[in-house]
Amino acid sequence: MTDLSPAERYARSRQQRRQPRLESFAAGQRFDLDEFQRASCTALDEDRSVLVAAPTGAGKTVVAEFAVYLAMQETDAKVFYTTPIKALSNQKYQEFVETWGAEHVGLLTGDTNVNSTARIVVMTTEVLRNMLYAESPLLDRLAYVVMDEVHYLADRFRGAVWEEVIIHLPERVRLVSLSATVSNAEEFGDWLQAVRGDTDVIVSEDRPVPLEQHVLLDRKLVDLFDSSGQAATHRVNPELKRLASGRNLGERSRRGRRGGDRSQRQRPTAHRADRVEITGMLAQANLLPAICFIFSRAGCDQAVRQLLRADVRLTDREERDQIREVVEARARMLRDEDLAVLGFWEWRDGLERGIAAHHAGLLPAFKETVEELFQKKLVKMVFATETLALGVNMPARTVVLEKLEKFNGEARVPITPGEYTQLTGRAGRRGIDVEGHSVIQWVDGLDPEAVASLASRRSYPMNSSFRPTYNMAVNLIDQFGRERTRQILEQSFAQFQADRAVVDLARTLRKQEESLAGYAEAMRCHLGDFGEFAAIRRDIGRLEKENTRGNLSHVQRERIQHELGVKRKAMRAHPCQGCAEREQHARWAERWWRLEQDHDKLRGQIRSRTGQVAKIFDRVVDVLLECGYLERDEHGVVRPTSAGRALKRIYGERDLLVAECLRRGIWDGLDVPQIAAMAATIVYEPRRDDAFDPRDLPRGRFRTALDATLDAWSDLDDVEHDAKLPGTDQPTPSLAGPMHAWARGLGLGQVLELAGLAAGDFVRVTKQVIDLLDQISIVAEPELATNARAAIDAIRRGVVVDVVDAYAG
Repeated sequence: MTDLSPAERYARSRQQRRQPRLESFAAGQRFDLDEFQRASCTALDEDRSVLVAAPTGAGKTVVAEFAVYLAMQETDAKVFYTTPIKALSNQKYQEFVETWGAEHVGLLTGDTNVNSTARIVVMTTEVLRNMLYAESPLLDRLAYVVMDEVHYLADRFRGAVWEEVIIHLPERVRLVSLSATVSNAEEFGDWLQAVRGDTDVIVSEDRPVPLEQHVLLDRKLVDLFDSSGQAATHRVNPELKRLASGRNLGERSRRGRRGGDRSQRQRPTAHRADRVEITGMLAQANLLPAICFIFSRAGCDQAVRQLLRADVRLTDREERDQIREVVEARARMLRDEDLAVLGFWEWRDGLERGIAAHHAGLLPAFKETVEELFQKKLVKMVFATETLALGVNMPARTVVLEKLEKFNGEARVPITPGEYTQLTGRAGRRGIDVEGHSVIQWVDGLDPEAVASLASRRSYPMNSSFRPTYNMAVNLIDQFGRERTRQILEQSFAQFQADRAVVDLARTLRKQEESLAGYAEAMRCHLGDFGEFAAIRRDIGRLEKENTRGNLSHVQRERIQHELGVKRKAMRAHPCQGCAEREQHARWAERWWRLEQDHDKLRGQIRSRTGQVAKIFDRVVDVLLECGYLERDEHGVVRPTSAGRALKRIYGERDLLVAECLRRGIWDGLDVPQIAAMAATIVYEPRRDDAFDPRDLPRGRFRTALDATLDAWSDLDDVEHDAKLPGTDQPTPSLAGPMHAWARGLGLGQVLELAGLAAGDFVRVTKQVIDLLDQISIVAEPELATNARAAIDAIRRGVVVDVVDAYAG
């Protein structure tokens, strides 16, 4: 030790003090730390941020739990755990309460505020973004922020929030970013390093539980890959290829016979097992519990009903008693009059048989009950939409995919490699299963090679969806000024990726320039400028093509004939016309010209990408200046007006429209049910087939206010169009009537019938309405603010408030 310098001795002693923290934490885990977990925890222990990219179920959350552990070892240090969805926030809250005690854990999800001053606070990412803009005192002593499912920043609707948080967190805060296995983790890590400082990138491709992949064909599970069982070999099982070839040929034969072609030999039809048969096969093969992904809510509910009609039972008496105990505890939060409306009895019957659906249309309490029972191994078969694959802790022994395509709102499209990885990532429970299983159900025309390619590509790129918003602009300008804000936005991952792309484009540009120089040399003619000669020949070709069009007027045809005569004369007079190597030069000239066109396009792409985020920001500022939310003082400095300061507190897709309606006083005079109905008009994004009868709209002041709101939207849309911004969709009042009725106290069944929505959808929209009303209550004039608060109380009842009370009570 005497040979070490004082700095080296300090570093060693610090490391020796830290080492017991990691070892003490590791000793309390159910499993030994994997290599990637230990490397990630070591980075945190050495005061560095970390990006962890690993498959679903690999144990990334252990790293987050170590960040919580570190915060709790330090005096008064705090840690925020952010998630993309409220269901995941609720789940993490319960887990941390069990570990650290309710007095140390808080929950903030917009409509839920539990123990917000706690040292461990779980929240949605939007809540943290809003806290940063408001410079909330809750940020004091914040040491760590966990961003779970950080690859969600690619989401085109909400992804920008992740980037805002990452950019604006105080430098002292260490960031723990948890991501699915993305192909550009290093690129994302480089950006984190650029904006956050010391950041380690830890990537693991290994699943802790190996995944066996099968195709269900003729009631038989056929391995997707060859006998080695390794996806990395990319070798499709020969037996599957043989069976698939026979089935697909048989299908073509049947189509031919239907069309009159009976020349091909008849082949047997592949039997497609129904959901009852699949469940039985999985149970017999000891492959339960399982999740069957069906990309439709109706399909999930239908699957449960099919199993109930077939009297499928997957539980014994003791398990049924445990299930009923959990369900009755949850049901105590629901009103008796709502149980029938919610289909409670059929839902409970399915649960007691070990069967359930899981999708966004279910009441949150129902979804959470399914999750709890599945985790306790009491529910054995869940039919789910892909929303279950996002973060919620529901690992299964087996995952079944009925199809490899889904409806994206406009058309049926194949699922992506990333989606496949997320879905099959649920298969295999660490410490329980030796391997997980994925089962792809056979459909006619299925290509085993295509499936193997999908299953072998274990990652997908994460691309930024960041764009400046009005609320973001006024918040940043108020804090930093316009020029500093431009610099901040240029730090976004969107600009980082664009700049990276520019680097690659510039490299291509240089290669093209080298090729152009070579082509120019090859077409060089000792008699004259061959480029000029080639241009004349191209003009002649273009004019001759124009002259063949049949819809030319006499004047047009005469003009073309005249131009052709001039060009042909110029060509004959050109010195290169007499060159012996003219046609050889012409071939090089044509190559040069085509490459020059590509070169021009590439230069345009580079110009458009350079500073693109800042350019959009400038357009947003132009709109805010035009509309009076920003102003220039006598020194030319841009700053928010009083209207702009109100806009600072309004978040959402239609932030500027809300601010404009408040400024114009459009919603003044609306009573409590009417302001609830107006908030629903602002937040609700209707389905394509949504329709409403104007006669069902609330009467009186609401209709006048609605017309004025639509006029305000139209005015803003014109300004945005002039500023070359895309604008927002027109508000649609299709949920105004049902929300008005709900605020007046109408029963759940009647309101759901009016709305044409599932209970889960209605609860979700109502919570969004509550969030907007809360914002209005903060920035509106006193009378409207009072009515907004009263509207919150009016609609925060029944199924809307029951789930919140479960966490608050």
